[in-house]
Amino acid sequence: MSARPVLHSDDIARALRRIAHEILEARRGDGRLVFLGIPTRGTALAERLGRIVDEIEPGVAEIGSLDVTMHRDDLGRSATRAPAPTRIPAAGIDGSTVVLVDDVLYSGRTVRAALDALADHGRPRAVRLAVLVDRGHRELPIRADFVGKNLPSSTSERVFVRLSEVDGVDEVAISQ
Repeated sequence: MSARPVLHSDDIARALRRIAHEILEARRGDGRLVFLGIPTRGTALAERLGRIVDEIEPGVAEIGSLDVTMHRDDLGRSATRAPAPTRIPAAGIDGSTVVLVDDVLYSGRTVRAALDALADHGRPRAVRLAVLVDRGHRELPIRADFVGKNLPSSTSERVFVRLSEVDGVDEVAISQ
């Protein structure tokens, strides 16, 4: 079955610029802002968001990545994946506003694992969640603070995010 595109490169860029502005408005000039992407595509999105924020307010954004592999509750059920590097900015995360960034929010289990992993690295003042796509079907009481696109879907459908840094193209598609 073929995948139906729902976001193209320009749509993704526009959504990320909007999210960056929303993050800055919610921040109200308060403290450090650390973007931590959840590998793989969340890391690329965090880097893009950090660059956009830096264009708007230079020097505000710090960028890193947060591997959640060993904190997942489904390690025995799903395909094994090699851990990716965790990169925390040199100043750490204590007292900062951390924005966790992921490509798709679905059940909420990845975000739960990210919150557990984050606790291993310090105590942020606040944690926010930014996602490119929220497709619903939550299994845990987690919601995103910043969403690029709400994409209602059935549980039988799959959402594919492709980013140029990883896949050579920017698009979001959905398939049965």
